[in-house]
Amino acid sequence: MRAMAKQGKPHSAETTAPTAGRADFFPNLPDLQLADHFLIAMPSMLDPVFGGTVVYLCEHNSDGALGMIINRPTDMTMGVLFERLELSLEIGTQEMSRSGKPVLFGGPVQVERGFVLHAPRERYSSSLVVSSDVVLTTSRDVLEQAAAGDGPDRLIITLGCAGWSAGQLEEEILRNGWLTVKADPSILFEVPIEERFTAAMHLLGFDPSDLAGEAGHA
Repeated sequence: MRAMAKQGKPHSAETTAPTAGRADFFPNLPDLQLADHFLIAMPSMLDPVFGGTVVYLCEHNSDGALGMIINRPTDMTMGVLFERLELSLEIGTQEMSRSGKPVLFGGPVQVERGFVLHAPRERYSSSLVVSSDVVLTTSRDVLEQAAAGDGPDRLIITLGCAGWSAGQLEEEILRNGWLTVKADPSILFEVPIEERFTAAMHLLGFDPSDLAGEAGHA
């Protein structure tokens, strides 16, 4: 894992609606603050990378947005990742339980990098405090502590992330690509991966079957 750096070209999801000027769509862009929110993909989302996903947004500002898909597992487990990083796993109940959990596909940007979302603890070499409940770390030290049984109590690991340049995410939301809702950390850390989409929808008060093509603000 490497320290956080500027992303490459963002991967922007596609939707069915036509494009229009961002200034016309969102005259008050500075007022839209979506860090620590979930993005829930709408049926109009055509991009197969993002269809059916929930994204946890870690950063959102005038320069763009950064987040991780939280409901798409890879074939790699945390135990295998620790082995590849040559980290010795302490034999304890919590560590053994974690070893079988899947590493997630976080998005199509910088897929060779690891991103760790975890409960607050001490500060690591490269961390971003997203909220009082969630920290994003990209440095190896958090995994070293987790493998040794001395890391955060709650964490998920993704490979890759999702990125948007200035105004892209706002445009996709208006084009009915995403619903947005304040994140619930229990969905990140406790709800099974396959249930996270439905759980995120329940935060809005309805089921996935209720999805329609209306613009997504909550």
